[in-house]
Amino acid sequence: MKIKPFALKQLAVAILVLAPSVQAASVSFNDAWQTVLTSSDALAAERANVDKARHLQDATSDLYLPDISVSANYTRLDKPIEVSPSDLLGSMPAGDSLSPILGALFPNAEQQLTSQLTDRDIFTSSIRAIWPIFTGGRINAAQDIAKGKTEEAKYMLVMQQQAKFEDLTKFYFGVVLTEQVLQTRIDVEQGLKKHLDHAQKMEQQGQIAKVERLQAEASYDKARVDRQKSARDLEIAQVALTKLLKLNTPAMPSTTLFTNESLPPMDAFIDKTLADYPGLSILDAKKKQASGVIDVEKGKYYPEVYLYGNYSLYEDDTLASKTAPDWAVGVGVNIPIVDTSGRSGKVKAAHSAVTQVNYLRAQAEQDLSVLVEKTYREANQSLEEYNGLKSSLALAEENVRLREKAFSQGLSTSLDVVDAEMYLAGVKTQRLAAAYQYVISLSRLLAVSGEMNSFNQYQQYQGLEVKQ
Repeated sequence: MKIKPFALKQLAVAILVLAPSVQAASVSFNDAWQTVLTSSDALAAERANVDKARHLQDATSDLYLPDISVSANYTRLDKPIEVSPSDLLGSMPAGDSLSPILGALFPNAEQQLTSQLTDRDIFTSSIRAIWPIFTGGRINAAQDIAKGKTEEAKYMLVMQQQAKFEDLTKFYFGVVLTEQVLQTRIDVEQGLKKHLDHAQKMEQQGQIAKVERLQAEASYDKARVDRQKSARDLEIAQVALTKLLKLNTPAMPSTTLFTNESLPPMDAFIDKTLADYPGLSILDAKKKQASGVIDVEKGKYYPEVYLYGNYSLYEDDTLASKTAPDWAVGVGVNIPIVDTSGRSGKVKAAHSAVTQVNYLRAQAEQDLSVLVEKTYREANQSLEEYNGLKSSLALAEENVRLREKAFSQGLSTSLDVVDAEMYLAGVKTQRLAAAYQYVISLSRLLAVSGEMNSFNQYQQYQGLEVKQ
């Protein structure tokens, strides 16, 4: 007697969690994929990296703005700054000094005419602005580099999504595969249990030897061990899927294995991959960054032109402060004569980086073409294997029926019946494995070609459900 599918799931869950009260969470592949997109920490980290790159790109727009700052200074002098008549007259040519005459006419002139320019304590405050108006193209280059880094971060996120899609496919359909293998082992166990019961009755009636009954018993015990091992395999696969989806209850897939009658032409997958694969776009973004570095280093050969201005916000009640201007503006030019940053070598290094990216892209295109062709052929090989074993399955089922009938008539041994049961289980397992490999190859093809959203179409609208 075969266990019905819903009963099998209940049995599997009970075996897995060792607690009948715990219910499994039925989840479709599409729902599982949406869960991964929203709950994956790896994808969240990549999205944060995109936000960081975007904020850094926005920051480069401030390079066009003037640099405005407010400054304040406090200075303590050893003595006040003063100007006396002797200081002024002392600067006159020798022989022309009027000091003796003034001294005779005004005995206290030196003291009375001395002026204090500043106190010993000086406090100044001003607002300053420097506005670059020509930098040799370095601002535009910096913005291009930041844009390239943002694009690189975005495509890294897409690549991470593709990797997660492949991981989910392996985990999800790995559970489906082990569940159906477990069903196969249960069928074998039940078939051999029925055969053992039959052998025991025939031994009691003297129709078969004891060794035949022992053979049937040993085969049944081995089938029970194989079924237990399959249950453990299902438990391991289910735990991995549950952790991936971050569920509190064991995840039980509701989407079954499937196959398709055929695949689109291989060239369609190759062309789509070479056009949309994010890894190639990452290399393009790196090339843009390297080109920006070239422009930055070339810009160091050009003069810098800038506007500047200063406005005093506070002045002391001193003669120097009163005579000093309140504001000043001007134009400045900075012409590099000898540069110690190694701009010439950096320009050559940036050119080498561009060349390197070009070669890496060419190699990546070649590798992607090989990967797509290899995966495409593996998918077709799995389809051929699955379809080719259909006749073997029919033969194995008929062989089991005939061997059981022959054994009951004394025309076949117990070993013949066991071999027939094991051959049938082997054919079923091989077909399931072929279907699983097909789904994995298909998911890889859709991931590298950027067609992950069409997986549902292959499964629901064009898919052929794999049955025992």
